[in-house]
Amino acid sequence: MPRIYLDNAATSFPKPESVYVAVDHYQRHVGAAVGRGVYRASLDVTAIVNRCRSKLAELLGAESPERIVFTCNATDSLNLALHGLLGPGDHVVTSTIEHNSVLRPLCKMRERMGIKVTSVQADGTGQVDPNDFRKAITQRTKLVALMHASNVTGGIQPIAEVGEMARAAGALILVDAAQTAGHVPIDLRMLPVDLLACAGHKGLLGPLGTGVLYIRPGVESRLASLRQGGTGTRSEDDRQPETLPDKYESGNHNAPGLVGLEASVAWLLEQGVASLAAHERSLTRQLWDGLCGTAGLTLFGPPPGDDRATGNRVGVVSLSIDEFDPQDVATILDQRFGIEVRAGLHCAPGVHKALGTLEHGGTVRLSVGPFTTAEHIDAVLAAVREIAGSVA
Repeated sequence: MPRIYLDNAATSFPKPESVYVAVDHYQRHVGAAVGRGVYRASLDVTAIVNRCRSKLAELLGAESPERIVFTCNATDSLNLALHGLLGPGDHVVTSTIEHNSVLRPLCKMRERMGIKVTSVQADGTGQVDPNDFRKAITQRTKLVALMHASNVTGGIQPIAEVGEMARAAGALILVDAAQTAGHVPIDLRMLPVDLLACAGHKGLLGPLGTGVLYIRPGVESRLASLRQGGTGTRSEDDRQPETLPDKYESGNHNAPGLVGLEASVAWLLEQGVASLAAHERSLTRQLWDGLCGTAGLTLFGPPPGDDRATGNRVGVVSLSIDEFDPQDVATILDQRFGIEVRAGLHCAPGVHKALGTLEHGGTVRLSVGPFTTAEHIDAVLAAVREIAGSVA
């Protein structure tokens, strides 16, 4: 049975062939730590990681490579931004659609240090209204945290509008780009974004255990480091360096992961994110249109927009089938059809509450990637229709 992978919102698969080659070469022939030696192997891997930082800056439109800080994953990046920035009594505006990587740190800080959190509600499609942020943001607001695209519905949120509101009030904005980095073009020179977090293993197509936090110039003076230790620089000083990226990168890097990430970002730059985004929009529309109107099946989130040049969503489609638990649908798709999807709440309970799916175990999520084909979608459509049809 051929394998059809539609869980790219969790982690992308397959990776570009160059990623496998790069990681294997590092593990077999390099094996040295980053920035910890002057022998050739150490200098080689340090150069690769520096190239990775530069390529990410190019891909995301960052002002300079040192604005790109490496972390373990998007959750690590978001925790660094939230815990490093917020203090007792600070006011944060966020939304109910956020991932637990934002919701849980904010809950912990509310309990531990009394931060104030205002959560903007989403509508029945999982979208937020920028006017609700306008009402919630005050001159006391220190941070606005908003997901770029929902990991449940795929709907792209109005970060440019909300970012301008935050700036007007003197607040910073943190964007969770876990579902957009590598999937849609991002130019941080044009967006009012102060901190942007993403994973290396999703749309950036790198290995697990890699993450990125972008820090706009000047924000580092307000963002504390959460981990102190060896950086390979200024070793004579017992204080943590204040320079970027060393301030936030204590301890050994995930060298094999970053070597793979360098190869994947190079592939993305070669292919062009705009071209890959167009491919995924086409597949998403094929999936949505093929399922729309199926008896006993409900689709969630905003329908694909008419503007195919930019789109209003990423390649994430959530559905439910009457009389089926989402986990059962996922199991049937895997065992009978070889189709791998994600079912459940997807670590985002608030958006399921807005959709009305929280008490029903969430949704079945199908998420495309650059290596998904139209033939894969045809097979998925046939399988899902067969499951839905079995109810009648």
